[in-house]
Amino acid sequence: MRFLTGALAVVGLLASGVASLPQIPEPNPIPKKYPGTSADLEIRGQEAELEFRSELEPRVPPGSCHSASNRACWTTGFNINTDYEVSTPPSGAIRKYTLTLTEVDNWTGPDGVVKKKVMLVNGKILGPTILADWGDFIEVKVINNLLSNGTSIHWHGLHQKGTQLHDGANGVTECPIPPNGGTFTYKFRATQYGSSWYHSHFSAQYGNGVVGTIQINGPASLPYDIDLGVFPVTDYYYATADELVLFTKNNGPPFSDNVLFNGTNKHPVTGAGNYAEVKLTPGKRHRLRLINTSTENHFQLSLVGHQMTIIAADFVPVNAMTVQSVFLAVGQRYDVTIDASATPGNYWFNATFGGQDFCGNSNNPAPAAIFRYTNSPNPTALPTNPGTRPTDSQCNDILNLTPVVQRTVPAVQNFVKRPANTLPVQLQIGGTQLFTWKINGSAIDVNWSKPVAQYVIEGNTSYPTQDNIVHVDEVDQWTYWLIENDPDNVVSLPHPFHLHGHDFVVLGRSPDATPASQTRYVFDAAVDKFRLTGANPVRRDVAMLPARGWLLIAFKTNNPGAWLMHCHIAWHVSHGLSVDFLERANDFRNGLSAADKAGFNDNCNAWRTWWATAPFPKEDSGL
Repeated sequence: MRFLTGALAVVGLLASGVASLPQIPEPNPIPKKYPGTSADLEIRGQEAELEFRSELEPRVPPGSCHSASNRACWTTGFNINTDYEVSTPPSGAIRKYTLTLTEVDNWTGPDGVVKKKVMLVNGKILGPTILADWGDFIEVKVINNLLSNGTSIHWHGLHQKGTQLHDGANGVTECPIPPNGGTFTYKFRATQYGSSWYHSHFSAQYGNGVVGTIQINGPASLPYDIDLGVFPVTDYYYATADELVLFTKNNGPPFSDNVLFNGTNKHPVTGAGNYAEVKLTPGKRHRLRLINTSTENHFQLSLVGHQMTIIAADFVPVNAMTVQSVFLAVGQRYDVTIDASATPGNYWFNATFGGQDFCGNSNNPAPAAIFRYTNSPNPTALPTNPGTRPTDSQCNDILNLTPVVQRTVPAVQNFVKRPANTLPVQLQIGGTQLFTWKINGSAIDVNWSKPVAQYVIEGNTSYPTQDNIVHVDEVDQWTYWLIENDPDNVVSLPHPFHLHGHDFVVLGRSPDATPASQTRYVFDAAVDKFRLTGANPVRRDVAMLPARGWLLIAFKTNNPGAWLMHCHIAWHVSHGLSVDFLERANDFRNGLSAADKAGFNDNCNAWRTWWATAPFPKEDSGL
C-alpha cells in the first residue's frame, strides 16, 4: 500500500506502531458486467420507471424557446440572464423518486475486486440520477434498509430556501434516518439549474456507495446539440469508508485503489471490468456534466485531441471559456461542451494527478475512460494515443471564470482582518488520535440525537461548543470570511471547502505556490488588498484553500438556516474540519412550516428510540 508522499505521511511517521489497512482479497480476474452505467440506470419517477437516455432532452413547457440553437432561452420571462436567487419559473411538476439503501457483504465491484461490505442505492454503487427541470418540485423518499447505520442525504449545492430542514446534514438540520426500515421524504424545489450530486452526510458513509447524481435542466451560455448527461468521476477504495475513517485518525490517507468513471473502470493489473464509454456524434457539439464525487482525490481531466469549453462551475452559469483541461476538486462540477471535430476514432479521457500528491493520487497509474466517435473505423478498439499530460494546476482552482449573472461585492479593498471574520484551519497533531482537524479553534462533533435545528426550534441558545457555530445575524448583507490554512504547522494541505445553503464569491486567495514548497502566506491587508476583487468574481459552492495560504470568500445573508461549511475530504470533516453558520436564527425558526417541524420531530423520535440501543458508538464528528 502506497501512502500520500509529501503530505500527511510526513507527520504520519510521528505515530508509533503505524497501523495497516485490512488485507483485501485478490481481484477476481473474470470481468463482470457492472450495472451502474448510464446504459441501464433506472429513474423512479411518479409511479413509473423512465429509461435514462444518452441524449437528455429537458421536459420544458410546450412552446418553449429552448432549442439546440438557442440554449440561452428557457421559457417566457426566464433565460440565462435571470437571477435564480430572485426568480424561479412556475412549474406544477412534482418529480418523485425513491432511494432504497441496502448493504451487501462480499460484493464483487466493477473492477473485479471483492469488497467485504458496500452500501448501495437501489441496488447499485451509483444511485439513480435525480432528473428535473428548473422550477420543478422534487420529492425523494429515502428508505434506510441498512442494518446498523443511520443515514441522511444531502443535496449538494441546492440552496434549500424555505426548506432548510431538508438539507440532509444530520446533527445540524435533522436526526439521521434510523436503519432497518426507517424512512424520510425530502421535499424541495429546483430553484437552481445545472449539475450536482447527492450523498450521505452520516460520517463518511458515502464512501461506501451512498451517492448519486443530480441533473436540473435549464438554460446555458453556449449552444449545443447533444446533452450527454452527468459523468461522475470518483476515487474507489477496496477498504470500507469506516475502516478508512479509523485508519486516517493516525495515518496519512492511502492512495485510492482505482478511479471510476460513471461507476466503472478496469482493474489496472488484471484487466477485469470495463472502461466507461461515451459516444460522440461527428460534427456535433456535446454537453458533458463533470462531477467529482470522491472522498479524497482531486482530478485534472482532459480529452486527448480535444478542448473543452466551460459553461458552468458548480450551479453557476459562466461565460464560455475554452481550456485544455479542468481541475476538479472533491465536490466540484464543471459543465463543459466538446466539439466532435477531430478525426473519427477513439480517444482517452484521462484523469491525472498533480500538486506533488498533495491533492491525492491512485494506485491506478493511468485512470481513463473512452470517448468514441459514432463513425469510428474501429468502434471497439482501444485508443492508441495516450495524450500529453496537462499542465499541473498545483491543486488550484480557476479564478478567471466570469458568472453570467453578475454580483458586485462592495468595498472589498477595505476588508480588514479581525478575529470575528477569520476562520483559521489547524491540524492538531498528538494524542490518542494523532490527527484532529480544527477550524475556528475547535473540531466539530455533532450530536446526532439533538441537531442544531432543534435548539433553534426550541429557542434554546445554549449551543454546545462542539457544534462549532458561527452566528451570522445581519439581514441581506454581504458577510466576509477569511480562511487561513495552518501557516505555522509542520505540514499544511490544500482543502476543498464547501458551503451549504449558498453560493459564495471568491474575492481572492494567496499567491500561487506549489503545495510541496509549503510557502507561508498570512493575509496582510496592506499587501494583499490588491489581490482582491469584488467585480463579478468567480462564484461557486466549493473552492480550494491553498496549502499554508488563505482564501477570502463572501456570501449574502439572504437564506436563514444552519449551514455547514466544511472540507469535502471525507477524512478531514470526519476528524472535525467544519463550522456551522447559524444564519439569522430567529428568521430561520419563524420561517419553518408546521409540516416540516412535524417531519423533523417524527424522524428524531424514531432515531432516538433506535440509538438508545445502537450496537456501536459514534467514532468521528458524525459528518
